[in-house]
Amino acid sequence: MNLSGVPEPRIEYNPKHYICRRAAGPLVLDGRLDKPFWQGAEWTEDFVDIEGDLRPRPAKQTRVKMLWDDEYFYFGAELIEDQIWATLTERDSVIFYDNDFEIFIDPDGDTHQYYEFEMNALNTVWDLLLVKPYRDGGPPVNGWDISGLKTAVHIDGELNCPDAENRKWSVEVAIPWKILKECAPEVRSPLAGEFWRVNFSRVEWRTEVKDGKYSKVINPDTGQPYPEDNWVWSPMGIINMHYPELWGYVVFADANGPDTFTLPQDELIKWELRKLYYRQRNYFESNGQFTQDVEVLLGGEKLGITPTMETTRSLFQITAPSADGTAMYCIREDGKLWKE
Repeated sequence: MNLSGVPEPRIEYNPKHYICRRAAGPLVLDGRLDKPFWQGAEWTEDFVDIEGDLRPRPAKQTRVKMLWDDEYFYFGAELIEDQIWATLTERDSVIFYDNDFEIFIDPDGDTHQYYEFEMNALNTVWDLLLVKPYRDGGPPVNGWDISGLKTAVHIDGELNCPDAENRKWSVEVAIPWKILKECAPEVRSPLAGEFWRVNFSRVEWRTEVKDGKYSKVINPDTGQPYPEDNWVWSPMGIINMHYPELWGYVVFADANGPDTFTLPQDELIKWELRKLYYRQRNYFESNGQFTQDVEVLLGGEKLGITPTMETTRSLFQITAPSADGTAMYCIREDGKLWKE
């Protein structure tokens, strides 16, 4: 197995959370979020830079609403924008080459078998399944499509028209549970009180107007466009969305609640195991083998768990008891984390 190092995010573990309420009726998608369907849904916090507090706050506001019913997981996003443009029209194009809006969903929180969805202001979509993160050798399954997907875009201004009075663009997305449950616990849609791991990203390129059209600004030192900005709901502490362990917690609620969310102690135990996974992988890259000495990995740092580590020449498994002591959490060299 070819194991690379895994950069450790520079962030305190505190993902965002959102109480996702039941939809009051069916959604007729037109991209607008000012209709009765969305009135019962709260906005998320405004997006921040992907690296969190390491970088300045975004200059343009982005926020999301979510709802659910028996058939769909609904998303509504508002992107404040004075330069509304898009070029890609073919499904499964690399949509983030345009400004875009992205959704990431890991139903069971094991960081494997998760979904990525991107769309631009032309309502062109890219949907893919990740077998495992790229850091763990996971291939993206580009041929995977969301059967029954519904999307719409509303332009408050004019698309690809620099002279227009542009204010924002907004999107609506309805993803069927019949597709999402494929990678979900017990292969089913969520129940009230359960949570899934979800995050959102907005890709924003630096543009200028040339010959009456938007054009990416070229860095004269490289001859290439300046790197895009990545603005997200729950910060990652690293310029990489494919760390599902850092995505937010979306809690599904019905008329009986829940109305609040407290991070379960077991989620902190998983994070402590995740830190050891980063460090074992980085130790392997430097030394060509794993270590059974936890202290070598910690470098004096204290953990809130008492882990057990088993290693072979190319494999490892680290375990720690759950908060109530009735089960064990395990993580292995390819990042998969599970309960047994």
